[in-house]
Amino acid sequence: MKHTLPPLPYAYNALEPYIDAQTMELHHTKHHQTYVDKLNAALEKYPDLVGRPIEELLLDIKNLKVDEPDRTAIKNHGGGHFNHSLFWKYLDPSNQQDAMIEKEITNTFGSVEEFKKQFNDSALKVFGSGWTWLVRDDQTSKLKIQNLPQQDAPIMMGLTPILGLDVWEHAYYLKYQNRRAEYIKAFWKVLKII
Repeated sequence: MKHTLPPLPYAYNALEPYIDAQTMELHHTKHHQTYVDKLNAALEKYPDLVGRPIEELLLDIKNLKVDEPDRTAIKNHGGGHFNHSLFWKYLDPSNQQDAMIEKEITNTFGSVEEFKKQFNDSALKVFGSGWTWLVRDDQTSKLKIQNLPQQDAPIMMGLTPILGLDVWEHAYYLKYQNRRAEYIKAFWKVLKII
């Protein structure tokens, strides 16, 4: 069974005025769909890999018996598919605030406001395209902020994603052009879990 684009669990205009409907539709139906399509194309030569959950593929990326160009394609496009699938869930306006994670953030960073400041600073420092994540380190069980380039998925580094922000320009360029700081500020306006 091939990988498929997960449906967006809310309308494209549900995040207006902070994230515009046109960006959401293009981001979901064009960018994310392309990651899914290219992942499926990379897997076509390997019938034993088709149908494996994306998490399994990414966690086992170094051990997959595939040609190196295909490994790179699976990592890049699989990571894009995995990361975006989470991102749509984080933005869901029906989310409820998570008191447990808020408490843990406060314990780790001193306050939610200090966490947001550090997260924002980190997101502004991503060079080129990538993501800023709040993750749990699987070895220490501690929360930390982690920038990752391109579509690298946190699970590949032994990190459990809690919250992620896509800072590729395609996520914000139509509305915010080169003003990444404004886009980051808008992210907090739509986010409900923290």
